[in-house]
Amino acid sequence: MRIFLTGATGFIGSAVIPELIAAGHEVIGMTRSDAGARALEAAGAKVHHGTLEDPDTLHSGALHADAVIHTAFDHDFSRFVENCEKDKRAIAALGSALAGSDRPLIITSGTGIGSGEHGEPAREDVFNASHPNPRIASELAGHALLDAGVNVSVVRLPQVHNPLKQGLITPLVDIARRKGVVAYVGEGENRWPAGHLSDVARLYALAVAKGESGARYHAVGEEGVSSREIAESLGRGLKLPVKSIAPEEAQAHFGWMAMFVALDMPASSALTQAKLNWHPKGPSLIADLDEARFV
Repeated sequence: MRIFLTGATGFIGSAVIPELIAAGHEVIGMTRSDAGARALEAAGAKVHHGTLEDPDTLHSGALHADAVIHTAFDHDFSRFVENCEKDKRAIAALGSALAGSDRPLIITSGTGIGSGEHGEPAREDVFNASHPNPRIASELAGHALLDAGVNVSVVRLPQVHNPLKQGLITPLVDIARRKGVVAYVGEGENRWPAGHLSDVARLYALAVAKGESGARYHAVGEEGVSSREIAESLGRGLKLPVKSIAPEEAQAHFGWMAMFVALDMPASSALTQAKLNWHPKGPSLIADLDEARFV
């Protein structure tokens, strides 16, 4: 297939490219810069210049593709709500280019959107249109396209990691350096799901090949790693003390990250593994954090 890939020079997108090429696909990667274009060409992909802010460039990139994988997202989490709305518009633009065909569109969301009401791990078969997480905007955009007959499926991401980057944990490192301490909230028993970058990239390739309209997949290798375990690993790597802080101190200590740090959001990938014969093999989150070179 000829696959249009947004976010192609990003952390996840750049790992998806070799998976797609190895499976025999042609990749057209979107980038906004000349440096990004050179990186795509070096990776064996063709180049499409575009941005999330320009829906016409998204539409034109998807128009002649056999399939689209949308991994691009503005990761300025201090503007999270605004950026989720931007993603909603981007998904609509991509979908408009695929209308009237069965060409698959794989969009991206977060595992938290599959959370139930009683603290059990998030599941692929849970969809709550009134979910309070702003990232629901992405799935609502996909749902609207489904209703319009577009072949849309969703990959929901946990904390995606390797030794160089670890999702929302990466900004926690910057906060710890500034504060001189690695903190967690309360007992630190709240859990974050995790998936190794190599496993996540492989899942996108399997999902686009499957092309199952309306499917939801969880790129989860570990259902939940406690915030205390994460903090203790960061403390070892940064050579900083580790301490618990009270919930009322979280905003002052973590700033914009306060909205995430105490969330308990375990997630399952059992249905994904069964449906796609996808089985995570990468190192654990703590193994990657312990290997990371922070100092």
